[in-house]
Amino acid sequence: MTATRQEQPAAPATAPVGTSAGTTTGPSSGRPARTERRNGPLLAVIALCTAVTAANIYLASPLLGLIARDFGASPSSAGWIASIAQLGYAVGLLFFAPLGDTADRRRLVAVLSAVAGAALVAAAFAPGLPALAAAVLVACAATVVPQLLVPLVAERAPADRRGRHVAAVVAGLFTGIVAARVLGGLAGQAFGWRAVFLGAAALTVAVGLLTAALLPPETRPRAAAHPLKAIAGMPGLMAASADLRAACLRQSGLFGAWSSLWTTLTLLLTTSGPYHLSPGTAGLFGLFGLVSTAVAPVSGTLIDRFGPHRVITTAYALTALSLPLFWLGGHSLWALCAGAVLIHAGLMAGQVANQTRALAATAKPAAANTAYVVAAFIGGASASALAGPAFSHWGWSGVCGIAAASVTLGWVGSALASRTRQA
Repeated sequence: MTATRQEQPAAPATAPVGTSAGTTTGPSSGRPARTERRNGPLLAVIALCTAVTAANIYLASPLLGLIARDFGASPSSAGWIASIAQLGYAVGLLFFAPLGDTADRRRLVAVLSAVAGAALVAAAFAPGLPALAAAVLVACAATVVPQLLVPLVAERAPADRRGRHVAAVVAGLFTGIVAARVLGGLAGQAFGWRAVFLGAAALTVAVGLLTAALLPPETRPRAAAHPLKAIAGMPGLMAASADLRAACLRQSGLFGAWSSLWTTLTLLLTTSGPYHLSPGTAGLFGLFGLVSTAVAPVSGTLIDRFGPHRVITTAYALTALSLPLFWLGGHSLWALCAGAVLIHAGLMAGQVANQTRALAATAKPAAANTAYVVAAFIGGASASALAGPAFSHWGWSGVCGIAAASVTLGWVGSALASRTRQA
């Protein structure tokens, strides 16, 4: 137990979410329970805000067929809208997320929510694909609010509850992704894709402004925010922290395995193998993402009790167990479903544990969180880019091989980073 306790950082100087800087939480006062009750509504609003804003990144994906039909374009011509959304998110991560260490986050959340809402309205009234792509780019660049809220929650949470608080926000993020893929497609069929964008705009602005209003005031001294300076400082931040490097490599491996399998799963289900499902039925496999929401609070509790290392090891074990099931899933539906449950559980457990560790690795949690998310994003995008050609040349077995390589590289790379720290 001594070793695991050393992994957990000391309590931050700022007050817990929903408390004032001078509030004490000694066990004899009975205040931790009252503080937890006060934190509950704010954490719920933050989790909701995370879900709503994260959904915007994947909003276009289930609507691409409707968009293509509306503009008289081929589905492949509209398909790059989803890539533009990812590009916009990456740009927002680099330029806006690091500002959480210096800027007033309440104002930043409000401004970004308003910009994202306005861009989504513009997307709803776009006259063609180029205008839609430009609006989606801006909307997703402003959709980095979750990556401002996660560091805020982590730095203000009591040290013995940090894992649970981070888990609540991360669960909201994954719930938003699932909702965008499943509910977005159903709503688009019922009301049209433009109505989905308008609804997303209204939700983004309303929930974003509510969150900004409820966030506690900053207790740190404010400094001038320089996006380019924050970006330039990230390589040095990574070089100075072996814990941050290890967290980035571990999650990059997990996210790469998940991305390679999940981005090509539709091809397996609809175009080859024994399934030949309709796109709508295949899309229901996205509901397995709800496993992530259930696993998140359990992961947070285990991190607070045992430290992140054991949870990370369990996450890799679950992901490794899922790979032979996915391979069998090329011809067996039950194995595919079982593998989907395990890989989502592993991805979420790893996400909560690695992100908790990354946020505590340096004195600049927002910049560290940006480096962490970008690293995971690169791992996922790289594995996805390789998975498509692998499926074309070697079928589903080739995709499973890419996933296995991603898991191996993530674990070995993080082990080398940890060994560097010990040396």
